[in-house]
Amino acid sequence: MSSRSDPVGENIQGETPTPQDVVEVQDEADVTEGDVELERTIGLVGGLSIGVGTMIGAGIFVFPGIAAGQAGPAAAGSFAIGMVVALLVALPASELATAMPRSGGGYYFISRGLGSLAGAVVGISLWLGLVFASAFYLMGFGNYAMAVFARAGFDAQLLSVVGLSPVQVLGVLFGVGLTGLSLTGTENAAKLQNVVVAILLVVLTLFLTYGGLDALGVFGRATTPETFAPFGYGQMIATAALVFTSYLGFAQVATVAGEIKKPGRNLPIAMVGSVVFVGIFYVATIFVATSAFGSAKLASFGETAMVRVAEDFLGTPGAIAILAAGLLATVSSANASILSSSRAVYALSRDALLPKQSGRVNLTYGTPHVALAMAGVPIVFLVAIGEVELLAEVASFLHLVMYGLICVALILLRRHQPEWYDPAFTVPGYPVTPILGAFASFGLIFFMQPMSQVVGIALMVAAAAWYAYYARDVQLKGVL
Repeated sequence: MSSRSDPVGENIQGETPTPQDVVEVQDEADVTEGDVELERTIGLVGGLSIGVGTMIGAGIFVFPGIAAGQAGPAAAGSFAIGMVVALLVALPASELATAMPRSGGGYYFISRGLGSLAGAVVGISLWLGLVFASAFYLMGFGNYAMAVFARAGFDAQLLSVVGLSPVQVLGVLFGVGLTGLSLTGTENAAKLQNVVVAILLVVLTLFLTYGGLDALGVFGRATTPETFAPFGYGQMIATAALVFTSYLGFAQVATVAGEIKKPGRNLPIAMVGSVVFVGIFYVATIFVATSAFGSAKLASFGETAMVRVAEDFLGTPGAIAILAAGLLATVSSANASILSSSRAVYALSRDALLPKQSGRVNLTYGTPHVALAMAGVPIVFLVAIGEVELLAEVASFLHLVMYGLICVALILLRRHQPEWYDPAFTVPGYPVTPILGAFASFGLIFFMQPMSQVVGIALMVAAAAWYAYYARDVQLKGVL
């Protein structure tokens, strides 16, 4: 055992916990071998809010026009394919999460199933991937806010700071604010997530209900039927690789598994339920959007397609409502990603793969304040730079690698059956489900931009180099 295997912080002593300790979980807090876990304050609604709130953004507010341009009305099928692939990973991840309900999610599962090297690469990649995604969401928030200001007649240029555009200023301010909120307690961040997601879903439900009735002719408006797959079914599958980035949020639930109440029950429901719930919303959105304008015209609207659809249905009030929903969606996604990124750092520190100071817990608020700073500071820095589009796809690359390895870890753990492995939920259709999940995850990587693949691989190599330099002598308990 490495001398660095006391990773929690100065005020918390003890050895690195084993997965065997995980099954003895108290409802409000997990205390094992002298180590104090983060307090379990997130209920089922909070878990669902993290998954739904992270995923509901790009799929509805960015991709409809882009996807319709690539696949026509079959873009609805693309989102359905993405939902199936996400479920093939969410089910194995749910089993692993109930066997090991600890902070870190995919990192923790992979490190116990595949070893410390694989765990370090995935854990560091998860941390950085969520940082990149958070910066992207905050830039999206700034862009939506600018559109709202423009419609309200407010001169947003007044918000400019030397060297920073109004979009960047707004992103930086909210990045600092959300990080500070998470510092004061996970329960506070979860409450914000619940409120934001509830308002967002009400707005979207009303919009989709009206749009669906309009598309079906209830309001007497004629629509021109289109061929479902004008560009072929192969293009529908290729578009599924593009829109799959909309389904990355369910894994964030597992990342905060150490703070979920009654994890054996709530984790599978939150992870699988959020994928199904959001997937249905995505398919309905594409149906409504393509029915309103047709896929070609919808594609011409680009990333603001849904604003134009809402304006067509309900005029300026509809456009403003969707713009406001876009603001809520980007805040929700950023909030959940900041929280999850810090938990990845916390888990790496507990296992001595990062310096133990990284996992220090603030005894006043019960939150890992150093880990939160390691998430929040680089996020704010990237927003201030402003170039985050490529990094957003790199985040998807890193997540897909993690998803594939989660499925592999489940297969290995099932095959070896260590004594501590006692999940409350077991994946249906084993071993077909995790095998398909692994192939689908790794397969989608090949549809990504070459530059994203290069940057993603470079980050993984850098993480492996860090492991070789700093933590190669670390031996994790409970590893196969």
